[in-house]
Amino acid sequence: MISVSGKKWFERKINKNSIEKIKQDEKFSEIVSKLIISRNFDLNEIYNIKNKSNIINEFKNNKDFLNATNIIENCIKNNETVCIFGDYDVDGTASTSLFVRFFEEINHPYFFYIPDREKDGYGPNKSLFEKLIRKKPKLIIMVDCGSTSNHAVDFLIKNNIKSIIIDHHDINKPYPKSDVIINPKKNNQNSFKDYFCATTLTYFFLKILEKKIKSSFDVSKYLIYVLLALVCDVMPLRKVNRSIALNLINDFDINSNIAFKTLYKLCDKQGKISIDDLAYLIGPIINSGGRLSNSNLAAELLISNNQSIVQNKSLKLINLNNKRKKIENEILNEINFKKISKENKDVIIYYNANLNEGIIGIIASRLKDYFNKPSIVITNSKNSLKGSARSTINYNIGTVIKKLLDKGLIDKGGGHNMAAGFSMKKNNYVKVENFILEDCLKNSKNPVDLNKYDSEISASAINQRFFNEINQIGPFGYGNPIPTFLIKDLKIIKVKILKEKHLNIILKTLTGSSINSICFNSLNSEIGNYLMSYKKKIHVIAEIKENIWNNKKSLQLNIKDLFVNVNLS
Repeated sequence: MISVSGKKWFERKINKNSIEKIKQDEKFSEIVSKLIISRNFDLNEIYNIKNKSNIINEFKNNKDFLNATNIIENCIKNNETVCIFGDYDVDGTASTSLFVRFFEEINHPYFFYIPDREKDGYGPNKSLFEKLIRKKPKLIIMVDCGSTSNHAVDFLIKNNIKSIIIDHHDINKPYPKSDVIINPKKNNQNSFKDYFCATTLTYFFLKILEKKIKSSFDVSKYLIYVLLALVCDVMPLRKVNRSIALNLINDFDINSNIAFKTLYKLCDKQGKISIDDLAYLIGPIINSGGRLSNSNLAAELLISNNQSIVQNKSLKLINLNNKRKKIENEILNEINFKKISKENKDVIIYYNANLNEGIIGIIASRLKDYFNKPSIVITNSKNSLKGSARSTINYNIGTVIKKLLDKGLIDKGGGHNMAAGFSMKKNNYVKVENFILEDCLKNSKNPVDLNKYDSEISASAINQRFFNEINQIGPFGYGNPIPTFLIKDLKIIKVKILKEKHLNIILKTLTGSSINSICFNSLNSEIGNYLMSYKKKIHVIAEIKENIWNNKKSLQLNIKDLFVNVNLS
């Protein structure tokens, strides 16, 4: 069946015998059993639904981790200065902050550097290291970067400076000649290689190191940084990541971390922190410094215990994020969505010469969400072009960026399954566009898989008991998406525009009860146009969410799509 947005939707078909087995063995309800099967939960994940989840460090005997601890232990014994070099996004900032916290605790000489997006470009390079070695570090630890920095590492070797790379981006031979490379994608050495961001790897590494040197430092106090990074870097909320989330979502005290407490207060937030808070509130604020201004701001916030400094950095970041939102809306208003839709390309490639480099990743994400297709946004950067990509689960964008790098079509680039960045010469634009479109045609999986809902339910099923049931398999995020339902025979009663881009809708059921609903970023879209004007019955594809306003909780629908003039019986 085809929706008003032109998508074909299908119900996930699950073997009934499998559902019955889960119901009998684990005593779960029909819907929970169905969700467990559809998401292919393993036995440990099923066990953790009702039992305490332990975070297991599967790297405690890993050779790379152990070799890296030896290097840092020797640096500590010899009192040698360490430089932590991190990327400018949440993952790079959070992993840098964990190392800074560690070296501060043991009173060891260090300094950190987060590159400026426009001045320094992405990742380690020779010219940056030429400046940094003036501070005479004996070891440079690269976090959330470095896997493709062969020339930069060669420069360090010539200057007798050791290096450790802790990264999760795609890596290919020949590897940089770093003393140690911690990257689960190296030689495909980890069966869950796509589950770890740099902050998670840093966390497990510091757990080993603090024990090895018998430090009083407890990195577990900063586990919230790990969850923030893996959510913002779109890591699957499964396996160990789900264990991390389960340990924090219910038990994390916002008052235990000065940075999170201050941001929450300044944003007028109350209650327990949620995955959505990390993804859509805290994460964008942390990222805003690297996008528009001083890339060190976020790290300075996360490493400080001084209330005055934290307050100052928080206010600056919040103001920058508000500025970012304004720029983002201006750019989105200029994009001709109808033209892009008519072109109907498998990958959305949008070029605008005058975009702010720090915003192109967000615009790519918005285009990806709108069209449900891999999206790339490209803009001018001095004498070259810079691009940022966001992808869907059916196409590995990090792999195609590596192919472009190998063929010499781009000058620099890196990424992973869901996100990537690159720079290239202006005269290569058409070649790069054609290569990506051809590669996607050959290598993308069937996009139909993206448009499946979990089950059809009646409007009367939307109650607190049902909501609590489905949330047993949470927390939800990438890899464990929030359940999506088909709900039939609703009428639009009232529509209100929110923040000039969202729609708040009151829906009426057959029994006469009303349901509060929201449809994000839908104003002037195909879905939004129907919600604003359609008078007959509609059927919606929606998520059930809990809305908290003035300390009062209520359920609402998050509308993803809808059908009109269709008999779905």
